[in-house]
Amino acid sequence: MEIVNRQKIKKFIYASSSSVYGIKDEEDVFENMSLEPLTDYSKFKAMCEDVLFKSFDENKCFTILRPATVCGYSKRQRFDLVVNILTNLAYNKSQITVYGGNQHRPNIHIDDMVDAYIHILKQPEKKINRKVFNVGFENYTVNDLAKLVQSVINPKISINKIKTNDERSYKINSEKIKLDLGFVPKKNIRNSIEDLKKAFDQNDFFNPLNNEYYYNIKRMNSIKLK
Repeated sequence: MEIVNRQKIKKFIYASSSSVYGIKDEEDVFENMSLEPLTDYSKFKAMCEDVLFKSFDENKCFTILRPATVCGYSKRQRFDLVVNILTNLAYNKSQITVYGGNQHRPNIHIDDMVDAYIHILKQPEKKINRKVFNVGFENYTVNDLAKLVQSVINPKISINKIKTNDERSYKINSEKIKLDLGFVPKKNIRNSIEDLKKAFDQNDFFNPLNNEYYYNIKRMNSIKLK
């Protein structure tokens, strides 16, 4: 934080995560609700938010975004995120494995996430300084996501369900960024699946089921990152 404070930065956006909310029983999860992160990833995201509020230069502007899980095609492709995982399995194995299924998982198209960052940078400081915004307008269960993937890739593929201990479930409400800043998404989860299907059809990926470059944990383990 000391390094950031020394820089000539006009606006700073911290990419947090909606996973910081953990498990919630409420129908909608708003920005002012308690953070109950369950994984190391989400715990560190929450800790960094706290550091920002306590230590960021008072004369500089920062904004915290809590995105839903990003999905869709990118040049730095990932296949370790729920919609992308299911689409990869459906296309390349003709079957989908669902762990649990009733957990709600908010998602957002990668193009909309990029647009959200750009949108924030264009806002006057008084609207965004030290503000927190959820960014994710579609809250589906994993079962629903699997069925959506099935409908786009091939209605005949099978969906296999396995029990899981991962009970993280939350439905984030993104009305704040819509009402306060006028941001609304232009795409949806179906679009992201269609984009991935097109990329698969064009053979844009090399060994997508096993190539470590598409999987963060596999890659970090491979290069022994600590």
